[in-house]
Amino acid sequence: MEQYTVTGMSCASCSSRVEKAVSKVPGVTSCSVSLLTNSMAVEGTAEEKDIIAAVEKAGYSAEKKTHKGEAEAPRERRTGGGEMPAILRRLAASAVLLIVLMYFSMGHTMWNWPLPDFLAGNHVAMGLVQLLLTAAIMVINQRFFISGFRSALHGAPNMDTLVALGAGAAFVYSTYALFAMTDAQVRGDAGAVMHYMHEFYFESAAMILTLITVGKLLEAHSKGKTTDALKGLMKLAPKTARVIRDGAEAAVPVEQIKKDDVFVVRPGESIPADGVVTEGFAAVNESALTGESVPADKAEGDSVSAGTVNLSGFMRCRAVKVGQDTALSQIIKTVSEAAATKAPIAKAADRVAAVFVPAVMAIAAVTAAVWLIAGQSVGFALARGISVLVISCPCALGLATPVAIMVGSGVGAKNGILFKTAAALEETGRIRVVAMDKTGTITKGEPVVTDILPQEGVSREELLRLAYSLEVKSEHPLAKAIVKKAGEMSIDLVEVSGFKAMPGSGLAAVMDGEAAAGGNMSFVGGQAEIPKETKDRAERLSKEGKTPLFFCRAGKLAGVIAVADVIKEDGEQAIKELRDMGIKVVMLTGDNENTAQAIGAQAGVDRIIAGVLPQEKESVIRQLKQEGRTAMVGDGINDAPALTSADVGIAIGAGTDIAIDAADVVLLGSRLSDVPAAIRLGRKVLRNIHENLFWAFIYNTLGIPLAAGVFIPLLGWQLNPMFGAAAMSLSSFCVVVNALRLNLINIRGTKKKIIKKESRTMTKTLNIEGMMCAHCEARVKKCLEALPQVQEAVVSHETGTAVLTLCKEISDNALKEILEAQGYELTSVQ
Repeated sequence: MEQYTVTGMSCASCSSRVEKAVSKVPGVTSCSVSLLTNSMAVEGTAEEKDIIAAVEKAGYSAEKKTHKGEAEAPRERRTGGGEMPAILRRLAASAVLLIVLMYFSMGHTMWNWPLPDFLAGNHVAMGLVQLLLTAAIMVINQRFFISGFRSALHGAPNMDTLVALGAGAAFVYSTYALFAMTDAQVRGDAGAVMHYMHEFYFESAAMILTLITVGKLLEAHSKGKTTDALKGLMKLAPKTARVIRDGAEAAVPVEQIKKDDVFVVRPGESIPADGVVTEGFAAVNESALTGESVPADKAEGDSVSAGTVNLSGFMRCRAVKVGQDTALSQIIKTVSEAAATKAPIAKAADRVAAVFVPAVMAIAAVTAAVWLIAGQSVGFALARGISVLVISCPCALGLATPVAIMVGSGVGAKNGILFKTAAALEETGRIRVVAMDKTGTITKGEPVVTDILPQEGVSREELLRLAYSLEVKSEHPLAKAIVKKAGEMSIDLVEVSGFKAMPGSGLAAVMDGEAAAGGNMSFVGGQAEIPKETKDRAERLSKEGKTPLFFCRAGKLAGVIAVADVIKEDGEQAIKELRDMGIKVVMLTGDNENTAQAIGAQAGVDRIIAGVLPQEKESVIRQLKQEGRTAMVGDGINDAPALTSADVGIAIGAGTDIAIDAADVVLLGSRLSDVPAAIRLGRKVLRNIHENLFWAFIYNTLGIPLAAGVFIPLLGWQLNPMFGAAAMSLSSFCVVVNALRLNLINIRGTKKKIIKKESRTMTKTLNIEGMMCAHCEARVKKCLEALPQVQEAVVSHETGTAVLTLCKEISDNALKEILEAQGYELTSVQ
């Protein structure tokens, strides 16, 4: 994906025009334009010059983004830092002139404010002063006219076209009225003079331009706020680094760090590159990348990431990844690309925006014509047409989705949740089923000692010392768990001789002149008697998903140590949150049924699918997708096909690069609790988008008829063009501010109110016999969705199933009766 910065866009019609133009370039497979960030993402084989030429032909400018420093800075200048001062200057000059204009046009007329002697009683001079002041304001805000008419000439009228037409029409008609009044004064027709004086709309033209400028200022400020998270990430990287050169420390720009350079990090300093600690010990704050607030201890051999902060201690590190290859840079790139992509829900708004401006121009012309035909004056009809032009707001439609996506992506990034595309964020909010790989996802992925059960007369320390002394020479993963436990308990090591490893059975050695052994029950049972009580206890451990290891010395059983891959600390809570949200949780594992059932019961999942081979995971996901939108959570290479097949693939950040590449969402902190947090964020963003779209559509649906004067005969409501311009200015501002509310949400919150609301949704899978074709599917779907308890029925005659999404509980018998009445048989319910 190549990214470009596009300038000259002012509304959704502009972005739609650019998107269409570039999509027609040979070699372009997809194009997405973001009005919010003035960026364009292009995929395909098209040449850069052809893409830029297409943008310029459409009436806009484009340049290819290079690295983050050059890509983001121009965008910031246009959407915030550089644009704001220019708008402020225009607004200040416009406001000063507008105050003077309003004094002459309304202050004197309505409140009889005093006038200079040369204007008192001279209506023509008054008109000339208003014309000059308005013309000055129009020159100050000439960008509306240049952009608006240029876009119209390219066949793509935009919001600036509406503003230019509205203000221009008011100015031209007022100028005509001024000349007509001058002619009437020469003729001595006092009545005509007063009539034309009331036909002046100079103040409306000036007020429209000034209020739209106010709106642009508010919009630019708010849009700048939506990228705060991204700009915050960019600021994490330090400007300089302390690198060891020729045996001495040297402060160099961070861009000059090379791979394998050794750099020094002192307390309070940010780490300049991804690397490995070669010397020292420190506590590092990684919250900016992972969302984890507890500092991570770093010692020799540990990895460190660019942008994280050394809170205490001294470290020397060797650079492994520098510049654009660091994790921080990749996160910034991903968030930026996600903002440049377009969510599916935005397509409907884009289709409307593409025809919006021409439609509004037509409505304005028809409005003016109808009022003229109805016998109203030219000034009255023109005022109604101008009101239609200036109240219409395609920007609110165009910003409704991207601002919510941008803020939502930023909130996710701050919490260690990385959404790769806007579509991924939207789809995450629609998830109904979550499938999880067991090893490394639900569990820690490495065995730990869970139970130490010494025989009578043997202490825990003695049993663990025996096991430690035997297992320290083994490379088996279970042995590493015992060695780690011994280290935690500071157990002394006893040297053994004659060490032998019997694969699949156990270990044997000589310890202090006595034979010692450890391994499974059959192996150790051949060297020492195992009481029935111990055998029963070991069997219970096996049913709990644990592996019992037996140890004996001098022909006597010393005890049993159980080892297991345990559930992550936040695993049970995360799965409970998902279920409370109305989401079905499925655990996939290649383990045997007993082990799977033990872990599944402990974790609290809804369904367990055991004995699944890596190549079978993808087909399982395809089946689960029939029950609703499905997310797959995994961390290994063997999870990649399933991650790709799922509606949303979620990768654990500590997993393999292949799994991370295949996923749509990456959990940087490797916490399972981030899964419900990501879905909760997706739902909040989706709701925010719906709110924004509702506001944008309802504003234009009600505002345009009001401006056109539809309610004048009914209720006497009449809209002044100045108020129409004010409403237009505030509409986009309201949409952006509503999206900014997402910064206030707690995505890790589990409020009872939310749980209660979300847990109302349930699913049932019906196995039905008798469906033969698509007509049968439609018939079953219709009869099931006619039930008030059923929100949705996904029916398949090929699999013979119907997956129901329920808002209320319904008995199996009731479902059976409904289906039998249609000639089908319900065989089972899951």
